[in-house]
Amino acid sequence: MTSKNTICLWYEGDALEAATFYAKTFPDSAVGAVHLAPGDYPAGKQGDVLTVEFTVMGIACLGLNGGPMFKHSRRSRFRWPLTIRPRPTGCGMRSSTTAARRAPVAGAGTSGGCRGRSLRGC
Repeated sequence: MTSKNTICLWYEGDALEAATFYAKTFPDSAVGAVHLAPGDYPAGKQGDVLTVEFTVMGIACLGLNGGPMFKHSRRSRFRWPLTIRPRPTGCGMRSSTTAARRAPVAGAGTSGGCRGRSLRGC
């Protein structure tokens, strides 16, 4: 399903650099239209990058250079779900992803038929 929303991220002045970084880092990502200032304005001059349209993993984004009073926050993050591989069966553990997330850390306890052995040894 394609999202109809666009994520708007505010930057101090490096929206194009951020969009380029995301496009190089994540699959299905690209930098689109770059909109420049048509004339001078209080926080900049003609030709400065105002907005950058880009996609990150197929999600539409807009980078907005808001000027020095709008610093980019570390609280803005992209988050994607990760696929968790099931743990191997054969030692009494279930093979679902829930069981894999709940599996004890090696040597931290016992589970099923793995008493006293690490999960890697099952």
